[in-house]
Amino acid sequence: MAITVTFIILAGEVVGGVLSNSLALLSDAGHNLTDILALSLSLIASIITHQPAGKKATYGYHRMGVLAAIINGVILVSVALYIFIEAYHRIISPPEIHTGLMLAIAVIGLVGNLLAAWFVKEGHHDLNMKSAWLHLVYDTISSAGVIVAGIIIYYTGWRLADPIASIFVGIFVIVGGVSVMGEALRIFLELTPHGFDIEQISKEIAELPEVLGIHDVHIWTIAPGTTALTAHLWVHEQELGAAGKIREKVEHKLAHMGISHTVLQMECAECNNGGLYCQIQTGMPSPHEHHAH
Repeated sequence: MAITVTFIILAGEVVGGVLSNSLALLSDAGHNLTDILALSLSLIASIITHQPAGKKATYGYHRMGVLAAIINGVILVSVALYIFIEAYHRIISPPEIHTGLMLAIAVIGLVGNLLAAWFVKEGHHDLNMKSAWLHLVYDTISSAGVIVAGIIIYYTGWRLADPIASIFVGIFVIVGGVSVMGEALRIFLELTPHGFDIEQISKEIAELPEVLGIHDVHIWTIAPGTTALTAHLWVHEQELGAAGKIREKVEHKLAHMGISHTVLQMECAECNNGGLYCQIQTGMPSPHEHHAH
């Protein structure tokens, strides 16, 4: 439904922008075109993302949505740069603008953008849908900017209000695009997710009485909302069942921190004694060879 509404707005703004000779309105129309591309891309990515994991994608296809977010971010930045270039030409040589038609189309565009944004607002916490939602939010801001520019031109005749409004719209668009790309690239580069302090997490796990030390800790985001952690834990020599209870306790603590996917490798602190657990964990380094992080 959001795609249909946006397409209708696009058609109206292209016709209105050409007839009124308003760059702000044409800029808004260009942004609406990217909205259609973004919404279509996000829809396709969302369908693929919900495909179950399999032997070709053991983690599933969650990062298809992240990829779509990066593409949408690039589109947003590209549109902003185009707006800046056109605004520069309009500032040098301001054209005649028919404000009546410009205002009428802009008001219709504002209502339509608000409606389209409402259709996708429920999913904007997901990075993929957030990128599409941002397109619509900035288009709403763009329409409001066109209305303000139209009112200024109507009452003062100051035609520079049209390209200046476009520049402000472009700034909003480029900030949103860079923000989305930065968040998505952080996931692709497997950097430590925002809000997670790996040193503090390691310290809290090491403070558990059953854990003698922790090292080789890695934390990353598989997809938005799915944080993963791997680590090696030193424990006393014991049967596997007892070690499994320690693992469950650590996993429970990590889950409360927001880490939903964990892989914990247990290492025996008394491996030099050749105990039961050490016979199973062969080839593991002695804890004297490492230091807990």
